[in-house]
Amino acid sequence: MPKDAAVEEFAGLVRALKARDGRSYEALGRRLSVSTSTLHRYCSGATVPEEFAVVDRLALLCGADEEERRALEAAWTAADRTRRRTASPVPSPTPVPAAPEPNPEPAAPGPGPDPAPGPTAPGAPRARPRRAAPAPLLVAAAVALVVLALAAALLGHPTRTASAPAPAASPPGRTAAPLPFTWTIGSQLWQGGCGHTYLVDRAPRAVAPPPVAADSGAWAGTHGAVHGGEALVRITLQGRSPSDAVVLQALHVRVVGRAAPLPWNAYRMDNGCGGAVTPRHFAVDLDRPRPLARPVNGLDASGAEVRTIPAVSFPYKITSSDPEELLVSARTAGCGCRWYLELEWSAGGRSGTVRITDGGKPFRTSATRGRPAYVYDSAEGLWITDAESGQIG
Repeated sequence: MPKDAAVEEFAGLVRALKARDGRSYEALGRRLSVSTSTLHRYCSGATVPEEFAVVDRLALLCGADEEERRALEAAWTAADRTRRRTASPVPSPTPVPAAPEPNPEPAAPGPGPDPAPGPTAPGAPRARPRRAAPAPLLVAAAVALVVLALAAALLGHPTRTASAPAPAASPPGRTAAPLPFTWTIGSQLWQGGCGHTYLVDRAPRAVAPPPVAADSGAWAGTHGAVHGGEALVRITLQGRSPSDAVVLQALHVRVVGRAAPLPWNAYRMDNGCGGAVTPRHFAVDLDRPRPLARPVNGLDASGAEVRTIPAVSFPYKITSSDPEELLVSARTAGCGCRWYLELEWSAGGRSGTVRITDGGKPFRTSATRGRPAYVYDSAEGLWITDAESGQIG
């Protein structure tokens, strides 16, 4: 990504936070659930995070106050605007003629022009032309309408008394109290920040080169891509109070649609991997009749040695100074699934459930078995098949 003054300013603030804290890239990355190389790219300005949440957590870890966090958010907003503006353009897809719809329903006949008068059949009765109403009758009808309107105004509506006011359009009610915590999601994540498969309904020549992981959301949105085989969803939660903890009780999976896997091409985003950090990891098998979010061991490969992060089950507690991050890995091998999550919480005598969706719509994950798979050849600048690249799977 070309350097820009806004990106440089943002990177400088991130470097200052890191230098003030004194911890290594590996130690901070482990707390932030990002790889060492990813955090280094943030500090150098090579990459701008797609979401502010990870930067805000860094600021909290490094002891930034409210004013510093506001300045950091303003700098990130400007840098993110530059990142979006300088994202690689997507080639226009080759127009494909639309296939005719099967068994189209005939359109309802619309009103046509009046048929021209033809000759009258012998012996048929001739229609008499209507005569206009006499003017005195029209005047009498208008006077009668005025009298009726005045009577209705004086006597009132027969079903409502004068003392009964008209009902309000919406009855006044209490405003719902805000949630005692904030949450954000990231739904365009790659395994270890480096590899992912998307299903795209386009030929290889109409698909742009794979983006860097930070720009995956824009790439997927432009191509109408659907997660292939696995979807990773990161949920970042933070309490509003430093002392009153919010308890996260359970995480449920709701599958709202199962269909045949999408018959689209599979494009692999293998782009060179950094270290992987996957704490608070939950695996979901969407092919089961009732999928569960099952806690599994995480993995920290950001350092010289790979460490296992033990699985931790619900409940969790969060405050403003102790946020939490959940990573859900939802997989399917045999369906085109639509699903969402529900998070149960309680705090201070209150409780509730938050529905977690992809911008108001269910998440989508579709199996890739049997689909043509492509990887990108950087030397030739084009997508090639697995057979051409020597890969298997």
